[in-house]
Amino acid sequence: MEKLPVMREDELLSRVQNGRSVLFFTADWCPDCQAIKPAMPEIEQDFRDAHFYLVDRDENIDLAADLNIFGIPSFVVYQDGEEIGRFVSKDRKTKQQVEDFLRDLK
Repeated sequence: MEKLPVMREDELLSRVQNGRSVLFFTADWCPDCQAIKPAMPEIEQDFRDAHFYLVDRDENIDLAADLNIFGIPSFVVYQDGEEIGRFVSKDRKTKQQVEDFLRDLK
C-alpha cells in the first residue's frame, strides 16, 4: 500500500485518474484503524485490480476535510477519477465489511 504524501484535492484527483483507487484514511492514534490495518494486505490481495493508498488523516487534514472525511477508519474508492463509493464512519470495520463494500461496487 502506498502512503500518500500531503496533497490537495486536485493533486489527489490527478493521481486517481486511471483505474480503480482505494483510499484508506487512518491515523496512528486511532484504535479502530489499528484493528483493520493487519487485514489490509489480505484485502489488497483479494482486490488486485485496485491500487490502495494509505492516507494519514492528521497529515492530510485539509484533504480529509475537502472530501468530508470526519470519521476514521474510512475508505473512498475512485474509478478513473470519479468517486464511486465510500465507507465512511467512525465505527470499527471488519475485513469482511471492507471486502463486502469493495465487492458491491460497480
